[in-house]
This record gives sequence, structure tokens and C-alpha cells, in this order.
Amino acid sequence: MVFLCREISIQPDNKYFLGMIFFKGFLMKTIAWQDFENVELRVGEIVRAERFKEARKPAYKLWINFGSEIGERKSSAQITVQYSPEELIGRRIVAVVNFPKKQIGPFMSECLVTGFPDENGNIVLCVPDKNVPLGAKLC
Repeated sequence: MVFLCREISIQPDNKYFLGMIFFKGFLMKTIAWQDFENVELRVGEIVRAERFKEARKPAYKLWINFGSEIGERKSSAQITVQYSPEELIGRRIVAVVNFPKKQIGPFMSECLVTGFPDENGNIVLCVPDKNVPLGAKLC
């Protein structure tokens, strides 16, 4: 949870802000190193992409290969403004692979593809800038 600091009054003894840090005008929750280690952010390669016609917001259905250890996982991603299905094939991405499965309409999402919003709020994929093995874990 992120709060704009200009909208709140922060007191050192305020119990609501314990475990929070102030960074560049924002108040952010701190996490333990173990929390980070528990998140399985892995590199995968998109092997299939198609429009998710049943989705409420424009999205794609993605099939992602994470290598022999993890195998193939499915995901739904709202990345239709920045990418076409054809240009996604063969692209390596970073995804969280240890979240529970999530039913999205008729589609079962098995991982969470990561990205960053551009200046208009459209998602740009988080990708490795060099070739790394499928299934490699972010460290």
C-alpha cells in the first residue's frame, strides 16, 4: 500500500505507520528480506498469445514456457496497447510463478506477468535485457 505523504500527517509514534519508510514523497511499507526471497520471479518465454475476448478489460491470454523445472504456465495480461499477439511470441518476460491460480472469466491464470506503467498508465513488460536461461530466478 502506498500513500501520498502530502495528504497525511506522520508522527513517529503513530501505530498506523510502523514498518513504513518515507521515500521521495511516498510512504511505503517495508518488507523483510525473507518476504522478497519467497517471491518466485522467473524468466519465461511467451510461446502463444491470443486475444482474451471474454475479458472485461482488453487483455491477452498468454502461454509461457519457464523451462523444464517449472514448465508451461498460462496468464492473462492487460498489455494490448503496447503489444500485438504476434510480437509477443518468443519474447522473454519476468513473472511471479508461485501465486495461487486465479480464475479470470473462463480462463485460469497460473502466473503473474510483471510490467511497469508508462506515462499514460499502459503496461510495458518487465524483461531481461540479456539472454538468460528459462526459469532463471530474479536475485
